[in-house]
Amino acid sequence: MALLNSTKTMKTSVRIQLSIMMFLQFCVWGTWYGQMSKYLTVQLSATGDQVGFAYATFSIAMIISPFFMGMLADRYFSAQKVLGVLNIIGALILFWISKIKDADLFSWVMLLYCLSFAPTISLVNSISLRNMDQPEKQFPAIRVMGTLAWIFITNVIGLMGVGDSATIFYMGSIAALIIGIYSFTLPNTPPTATGPASFAQIIGKDAFVLFKDRSFLIFFISSIAVCIPLSFYYTWANPSLTDMFAAAFPGADRNSFNIENKMSLGQVSEVLFMVLLTMVYSKWGVKKIIIIALLAWIVRFVFFGAGNAGSGSWMLYIAILLHGVCFDFFFVSGQIYTDNKAGINIKSQAQGLIAFATFGIGMLIGSVISGRVKEMYTQDGITNWFSVWMVPAAIAAVVLVLFMFFFKDDKAKSTPAAMK
Repeated sequence: MALLNSTKTMKTSVRIQLSIMMFLQFCVWGTWYGQMSKYLTVQLSATGDQVGFAYATFSIAMIISPFFMGMLADRYFSAQKVLGVLNIIGALILFWISKIKDADLFSWVMLLYCLSFAPTISLVNSISLRNMDQPEKQFPAIRVMGTLAWIFITNVIGLMGVGDSATIFYMGSIAALIIGIYSFTLPNTPPTATGPASFAQIIGKDAFVLFKDRSFLIFFISSIAVCIPLSFYYTWANPSLTDMFAAAFPGADRNSFNIENKMSLGQVSEVLFMVLLTMVYSKWGVKKIIIIALLAWIVRFVFFGAGNAGSGSWMLYIAILLHGVCFDFFFVSGQIYTDNKAGINIKSQAQGLIAFATFGIGMLIGSVISGRVKEMYTQDGITNWFSVWMVPAAIAAVVLVLFMFFFKDDKAKSTPAAMK
């Protein structure tokens, strides 16, 4: 009883619980996502199209998961229990995936897994936010544990040299089982919604009023389009870097290059640029920040294409380190911009609409295109990575021109579009 009456102790204990939850959930994600393309090409001899479809399954699940969350989890069961059940199911499916030897079957089972995994991303955020009294101040410190988890697990995989083996799925299965069991110890987070959810509510229909603002419409279209280059990075960065180092050091064990360790520098920069964003957003404004992000996208893909593991290795490291400015300055600043534009009654729907469009529609299109482009520039098992990387660079350049000429950052308007 004394523990319940101690606000300070309770807050500390909850903060620790939520931090562990976020760390474990992103450990699950980090075990397989960045390495899956290398595993598929090395172990299952998958084509570019097959790898693209495997990554598209995640986006398909991201499109479907809001319906699951809106029609079931938010209305009938406590969030922490849903999180636990989904992760335990996911653990079993990941173990199954590790045994599959056919690339096509792999993708269909991966779709089944992603349907169980995708809702967990919003669940850990929801559980965190609903157990905070000052989310705007407390959530960033919890959320950064996810980024630290990604850095941790990818470095473990890199040091173990198992990035192209079924071990990544064994590790993911174990991590999912751990958080699945752990979830039942989290603070109770009961459902808040009542009654059935309509299709229109789930996709954020009320937030469509924001499209009356031309600048928001341009931002929305740009957000979808820039997810195509983002898909190229997540899908092909690991295999392309592995090929470049293998070309520079013929005869060396491809697992000795520690590509996962090198790529984790991108998450390190993500943390640093997140801090920088909080300091410059008000001073620079969203338009300048997003233009900087788009310029960074172009530079990183040019460097990925032009770099090599020899004298041009500095280009590859810069391309990796640019992940922070590319991701934070575009997507995080975009979330802030959307929140400022939306009226008080549609903030959640507006954020849901952006997530649905980007990590759902945008990443789905990007996964398919990236797979097709890689297949197009691969002959006799050898990929022309320069040509592959010039495609997302060109797409980012088109988005940059669109944004520069048609987006207006009108700071003078203090009334959100949805409130007019």
